[in-house]
Amino acid sequence: MDIGAAALLLGAGLVGGVVNAVAGGATLITFPAMLAAGLPPLIANVSNAVALTPGHLVAALTDRRRLPTPDCRLAATSGIAIAGGAIGAGVLLVTPERLFTALVPALIGLATLVFACGAHIQAVLARKHRDRGELVRDVLLLPTAAYGGYFGAGLGVMLLAALTVTGREEIRAVNALKNLLATAVSLASVTIFAIQGVVRWPETIVMLAGASCGGLLGGKLIAVLSPRSVRTLVTAIGALMTGLYAWRYWC
Repeated sequence: MDIGAAALLLGAGLVGGVVNAVAGGATLITFPAMLAAGLPPLIANVSNAVALTPGHLVAALTDRRRLPTPDCRLAATSGIAIAGGAIGAGVLLVTPERLFTALVPALIGLATLVFACGAHIQAVLARKHRDRGELVRDVLLLPTAAYGGYFGAGLGVMLLAALTVTGREEIRAVNALKNLLATAVSLASVTIFAIQGVVRWPETIVMLAGASCGGLLGGKLIAVLSPRSVRTLVTAIGALMTGLYAWRYWC
């Protein structure tokens, strides 16, 4: 890793940390940076997931007073998230590099679409499944967590959509639970990636340092940055990256 790649990863991690603190969607910035630094797509995805994991945990601890009381229900929900993350990581590791490379534009495009339409998705799910929200939430959580273990971009939005289907939740409590479950998903997948030795640690550590600083900075900037503006910018970047990688890998 040369100085230019290190600067790119540090800067992307810093920006991604700020973005996650304000509106979410950091992977749409950090994953392309890993690719630009020369990592193969599958290794870039794995290393990016490891670099951003501490951010989920910090976010969960920051608002821990809003977390639900530890009980059997929380344990079951966390267990589903852990199982899904492990399943997604396992599927990723058996995915051929060529196939995953071909999927990259579609995955980024899907994540961008979900991120851009997150509020609408949450509203539709809550309206249609209000009466059976608990069941629907559990059914949606496993595949959502598996997606998070496989790719992860847009996971926060998907978790919020799954957790708000009953329409009764207080938004800050749901957000705190979302961060906790995202941590569970990430820790499960990252543990598997680390054991299998597929993480590029030099690049990961550099981006992790940037993301950690960005998270702290984002906490201070959240009062002056408009979440809507940040979401618009991240969506535009995601759309641009989708086009660029579609051209690169499909044409």
